[in-house]
Amino acid sequence: MPHWDANSTELFENIQRVVNALHRAAAAREPLSLEVARQWHRDLMMGLTIPEGEQWRGAFRGEPGCHRQVRIGPYYGTPPGEVAGELQQFQEQLQQAISYLDERIPQGESCPLDFRGAVVELCGWVHAEWVRIHPFGNGNGRTARLWVDAIALRYGLPAFLPVRPRPGDAYEQASGYAMQGEWEPTAELFAQYLEDFLADQLFGEEGPPQED
Repeated sequence: MPHWDANSTELFENIQRVVNALHRAAAAREPLSLEVARQWHRDLMMGLTIPEGEQWRGAFRGEPGCHRQVRIGPYYGTPPGEVAGELQQFQEQLQQAISYLDERIPQGESCPLDFRGAVVELCGWVHAEWVRIHPFGNGNGRTARLWVDAIALRYGLPAFLPVRPRPGDAYEQASGYAMQGEWEPTAELFAQYLEDFLADQLFGEEGPPQED
């Protein structure tokens, strides 16, 4: 079986199944929670080799058999013993934001322009916090990007952030800021990603017409 971090056929098939499920869940505005993210992780890692052991599939660091620190470049994730508490705070803040937006953005309609910025900011905050906490032993970037697409789809925006391949240098730089607790650079980058995605949909790869 392929390694759980390798760009394998199995991984891309798993990603496609999860993304298909995201579309269905978003259309129905099903709840978004830590348990949903666990299931994403289980589904992403289906049929893949996990060197640390099967207990890591869908498990957060700090849970039984999953005690180790993680590091991305010079930055460490939340210590294992603190992950559960920080995830609980994450979920509480997320639910408050979702309740606010659910009340104001009609289900099944395109996101009103007045609320697009709020949705993108929530996408940026959720992604940055997930990256900062780094709750899984591996696959945190993939699940962070699933969070973004789940929220975007929920509020009538396209799934503008690919799960794989990982975005480029600007994304890596924003994630470095996220590891230091700064979410705003991620939100700013996502606003640009969304604008570019919508422009590609409207005008194709050539982009909008240029003035003479």
